[in-house]
Amino acid sequence: MKKDLILKDITKEAIKDVLKHILDINIEKFEFLDFEFPKIEKRDADILIKTEDKILHIEFQTRNDKNMHIRMARYFLEIFSRHHMDIYQYVLFLGKEKVSMKNHIQTHSCNFKYEIIDLKTIPCDRFLKINNPESLVLAILCDFGNNNPKEVIKEILHKLYTLSKNENEFRKYLLMLEELSTSRNLKEEVKEAEMGLQNLTWEDLPSYEIGLEKGLEKGLEKGIKEGIEKGLQQGLQQGLQQGLQQGLIKGKVIALYELNFPKEEIAKKVNLPLTKVEEIIKELNG
Repeated sequence: MKKDLILKDITKEAIKDVLKHILDINIEKFEFLDFEFPKIEKRDADILIKTEDKILHIEFQTRNDKNMHIRMARYFLEIFSRHHMDIYQYVLFLGKEKVSMKNHIQTHSCNFKYEIIDLKTIPCDRFLKINNPESLVLAILCDFGNNNPKEVIKEILHKLYTLSKNENEFRKYLLMLEELSTSRNLKEEVKEAEMGLQNLTWEDLPSYEIGLEKGLEKGLEKGIKEGIEKGLQQGLQQGLQQGLQQGLIKGKVIALYELNFPKEEIAKKVNLPLTKVEEIIKELNG
């Protein structure tokens, strides 16, 4: 899952909280606009909102772009050419480094400006107190202040678990949290907090890495056992090598299956016939 897509999905669901707690804007009536910039780079606006008297344009940026002020000016012209309304533009920065992008163009005949907001400067408490899962996920990108990151992450996880309607929804939010945590170098802390959840076992966790590690353990255990059996028949060393190779493949199949990947996709990822993947899964459940 890509960060920009995750943020776009989250922001649409938590837009009022984002506007209020990040941009200091309170609005009730608005509509989302679908907008593509064909003359610029064949891409969609991240978030475009139309109210009664203005348009809000929000872009997410994971790294500094020395030409961001030029891009935003071009976006402004494209949007204004269609809607002829006041346009307020914001870049929400979630990169690890310090913001170094220009936020204006000022010449004799042009005075253009947009606002850059570094999410690292937004207190996470603003989102921790909101009973909205999408808003809670955004807290991982904000300023923890003097709070212990591990404790903040635990609070986020437990609130997500409480607010999620079902297990699948909870797993979706955990995946989002894991992906966004990489922007704050907190992925290991998130994994550790997930493993500490009392109501879940590792099989319930969405983390690809956790599932892969555990799945490989299962596969290797079975592969080594089969390798030893084959080794007794055709030479121990050769049998063990074959068993280890089979164990690695089985481990990957098991890991991906535990993470709810479709069987067809698993077959492509491990380069096995679908029938062989189904055979391994049947053996696992058997």
